Amino acid sequence: MKIESLESVPAGYINTPLEPMPRLAAALGLADGLYIKRDDMTGLALGGNKARKLNYIVNYALENGYTALMTFGGVQTNHGRLTVAAAIRYGLKPILVLKGRKPDYLSGNLLLDRLMGADIYFVDTSSADALPAAEQAAAKQRYVDECAARIIAEYEARGDKVLSVPVGGQTVIGSAGYIQAVPEIMAQMKAQNIRAKHLVVGYGSTGTFAGLWAGAKYYHAPFEVIGIPIEPDCRPVEETVDFINELSEYFEMGFTCRKEDLHLEFGFDSAGGAVGQAPVGYGGVGYNEPDTVTESYIELLARTEAIFVDPCYTGKVLHGYVDLLKRGVIRAEDGAIFMHTGGAPGLWTKEHLDHMQEGYWSDEKKDHVHIFSL
Repeated sequence: MKIESLESVPAGYINTPLEPMPRLAAALGLADGLYIKRDDMTGLALGGNKARKLNYIVNYALENGYTALMTFGGVQTNHGRLTVAAAIRYGLKPILVLKGRKPDYLSGNLLLDRLMGADIYFVDTSSADALPAAEQAAAKQRYVDECAARIIAEYEARGDKVLSVPVGGQTVIGSAGYIQAVPEIMAQMKAQNIRAKHLVVGYGSTGTFAGLWAGAKYYHAPFEVIGIPIEPDCRPVEETVDFINELSEYFEMGFTCRKEDLHLEFGFDSAGGAVGQAPVGYGGVGYNEPDTVTESYIELLARTEAIFVDPCYTGKVLHGYVDLLKRGVIRAEDGAIFMHTGGAPGLWTKEHLDHMQEGYWSDEKKDHVHIFSL
């Protein structure tokens, strides 16, 4: 099947803005040439990159008679929020299977999930932490798979047909959304007379990165796609190479990807030491774990461009983007696009709010907070 013939539904908006970031450039002492692709503005349930994938996933579900969408993720999954929203928009039942304990306090994406009426299942795999390290991941995944099978069986016994969508929407059909984002970006660059040799994006479940890389290759984009891992223990590069080649074969794109073709930047040198302005790697201290370094980059973009990135994903990607500019790995004069994939509700999760109290709300003089009392 040719990618151009794949049909979709409008679960979220495309043709999101491609904007310059002159004030960020000035703050970094750089010339113009910094740009941001605003996929935080896809319109679906506060926006985010997964909407592009869901345009295709929901179309597949409707064409094949599914009545419910089920997906997986961490407790504060952005992908889960958007999957719930897309399901509701098209009359499908939304089901979330979340890896972790139920939080005592409702916040962030979970609040939005509850407002939209999602069915939420928490799968606590912490008992597997007692196993040898080499066995933990497999044991946890087996338990998640067992729970998912039970959930599907329960819905099907009631007459539903459940489409199970992997973490991050990383499917061949879903990644089509980001293959097709590339000609959109290229058209915007032409219309705005923008020249850019680099496009920097997060590397997590990798469906977005893989789609963009495949699209850039297929459509002969003028930019290189650079991935920034959003956690220290990221998906193995070999798995991403295999997935990109699966995309190429499925959509008859005619190329082969090799490991050495991918450009990832971790914020560590080959010996595991920090590089440049990265006291910790770009992926921070752990998945969705608060850290002051990522928070400093969230603040930087907010104070220069009034754009919000999140502490789990895009704040870390921004850290990498800025550090690569500072180290000369990418250059403003060549043009560099930061792919904003959304996630702002993560700023209002309890763990991140608690962590930011001291830095932003503990010293009235430092925090520029002024009080007048009668």
